[in-house]
Amino acid sequence: MTSGSRRRNRYVPPPKLGIRYQEELPEIVCSRTEKFLTHAELVQLMEWKLTRGKFRPMLQKMIASNSVSSVESCTRKAFKLLPDVSAAIAELTKLKAVGPATASAVLVTGAPQEAAFMADEVLESIPGLVPIKYTLKHYILYLDKVRECVEQLNTNDSVNDWTPHKIEQCLWTWAVAKSVKPSLLESPIMYQNKMSNNEKLTEMRPTKRQRVQ
Repeated sequence: MTSGSRRRNRYVPPPKLGIRYQEELPEIVCSRTEKFLTHAELVQLMEWKLTRGKFRPMLQKMIASNSVSSVESCTRKAFKLLPDVSAAIAELTKLKAVGPATASAVLVTGAPQEAAFMADEVLESIPGLVPIKYTLKHYILYLDKVRECVEQLNTNDSVNDWTPHKIEQCLWTWAVAKSVKPSLLESPIMYQNKMSNNEKLTEMRPTKRQRVQ
C-alpha cells in the first residue's frame, strides 16, 4: 500500500462501511427493545474505525476473538448505564480490543445525544486536547468540551437538534477539509476575489499568436 493510499484510507472509509456505521447500524440498534450490538456488528464497526486515525490491523482479529454472548451482554449493559458515559465506557472496555475510542463509537450507534466518537482529527481541532491520550479521563474531557458546543448551539438555534455526535461529525469534516482541500473553507468573498484575480491573470497572459509575434 502506498503512502497516498494510507492517507486516503485515513480520511475516506469505503462508502458501504460509512453508510453502515452512520446510517444503517444506528437504525438497527435503536429499533431493538433493548439496545445492544451483535458480535458481527461489533466486528464491522471495528472495520470502519480502522479507516480512521492510526491503522492497527491486529485489532480486527482481537475484536473477533470476543464471544458472541460477551459482546451482546456487555453492549446491552453499557447502553443501560447511560447517561453515565464513564460507566458505560468502563463496561465496554472489558471486551478485548475495545478502548475508550472504540467504546465511544459503540455508544454513538444507539445514543448520539449522549456520546461523540473519539476521532483523532476532532480532538486535534479542539484546544487543550493535544497530545491525545486514549484514556477514559481524556475522553470525558473531550466530551465535556463537545457538550459545551451543543449547549451553545442549541441555545441560539431554533431547531435545537444539535447532539455531541453531530458536533463531532462537523468538526471531523472541517478538519479533513482543512487537511485535504483548504480552499473549501474559504469564505465566498475570498473565493470570488481569487477567481477574479485568476481571470485578470488570464486576460494579461499573452496568447500564442502574441507570443509568436
